[in-house]
Amino acid sequence: MSENEKPAYRLLTGTDDHAFCVRVSDALAEGYILHGSPSCTYDPNQDRMLVAQAIILPIVQSSPSG
Repeated sequence: MSENEKPAYRLLTGTDDHAFCVRVSDALAEGYILHGSPSCTYDPNQDRMLVAQAIILPIVQSSPSG
């Protein structure tokens, strides 16, 4: 894969805040789709929620799973 090619799969992670929502929204605008449910966990040491969302390019869904 060249540097200009988008990876077929990405896992976005971060603090559950506006910036994370913007990152997911930007990826959707680039053509990615959500894959599975988001995950979240609480970090008591820093008193914050951490979230993760898998995203894929639509072509991945239609590819044979060999």
